[in-house]
Amino acid sequence: MKKINVNTNIGSYNIYIGNKILNKIEFFLKKNNITSSKFLIIIDSNVPKKYKKIFRSKYFKKKYILSIRFNEKNKNYDSIQKILEVLQKNNFNRNDTIICLGGGIAGDLSGFAASIFKRGIKFVNIPTTLLAQVDSSIGGKTGFNTKFGKNLIGTFYQPSIVISDIETLNSINKREIICGYAEILKHALIQSKNFYNYLVNNQKKILELNSQKILILIYKSCLIKKKIVQKDTAEKNIRKILNFGHTFGHAYESTLNFSKKLNHGEAVLLGIISAIKLSNKLNILSKKNYENITNHFKKLSLPNDIKKYFKNKDINKIVYFMKNDKKNTDRYINLVLLSNIGKTIYYKINKKSLKKFFNDQLNK
Repeated sequence: MKKINVNTNIGSYNIYIGNKILNKIEFFLKKNNITSSKFLIIIDSNVPKKYKKIFRSKYFKKKYILSIRFNEKNKNYDSIQKILEVLQKNNFNRNDTIICLGGGIAGDLSGFAASIFKRGIKFVNIPTTLLAQVDSSIGGKTGFNTKFGKNLIGTFYQPSIVISDIETLNSINKREIICGYAEILKHALIQSKNFYNYLVNNQKKILELNSQKILILIYKSCLIKKKIVQKDTAEKNIRKILNFGHTFGHAYESTLNFSKKLNHGEAVLLGIISAIKLSNKLNILSKKNYENITNHFKKLSLPNDIKKYFKNKDINKIVYFMKNDKKNTDRYINLVLLSNIGKTIYYKINKKSLKKFFNDQLNK
């Protein structure tokens, strides 16, 4: 088992990563002084029933269970309202706890509800997907989608503890594994050439969920994100590099109205490809590094061609959502681009140039 301590200016917490560690949940909660008279246990109904047994312990004296089938379509205020109603109806107080068992969407919504109920109650995150274990459960970002874009309403609220059991990954399909791999690859590309080389050298074992490799992978990825969020909790400076590929990716998701045709991780992978293509086109990223990364995509059959999802008629809508991204503050669209494997730069681009870029990509 691996343990990581995250220290930010708005909270400190431990992340536990291991195989078959959920049966020790009572130990982890006690060790981190999480004692409550009431627990609201929010379970993503996609999670296998066997993991619900961990809450039979007498430690959870008074518990309320809310099961929701979370997806991008219901990542909205209606789902938040369901959570808040349970908390209010059963008179939860600031010393009580929300526990979330599920993927990134479940964690984002549960964390947001925890952050606004009575101005903040304890929140335990138990991520059950690779994406959530390496990315969304770390750093305290919470939020939900609106018709204007992805995650436009949200807060920064640190969890009380994160427990990542890699055994839960056996219950998700290969598409979801690739979804999580998108965030791992992102972390490597923006911060560590050595980590990127590790991914290239172990790519087959990683996607086959080799337990030893996947544990190392999650641990290394979490360390990168920890380092960044500790320096910049509220995304005012260096944390912006974590958006590499995401400004494109979120716009792709929004343009397709969060269709099952393209999940979050696949959109991020397309976003990474778009970012490195633009980086290369602007002579920021060398042809050698560009080809190195695109070859990695091809060997793993990762999504890498926006023409499979979009046509010329979609360009205006994509650019609209990119312009409406929460990270933009002026008439330009702010992007994180790649100057080398492990190094990023910030780049401002106008709508006209961006439309030309998409037109070139869609009409090759």
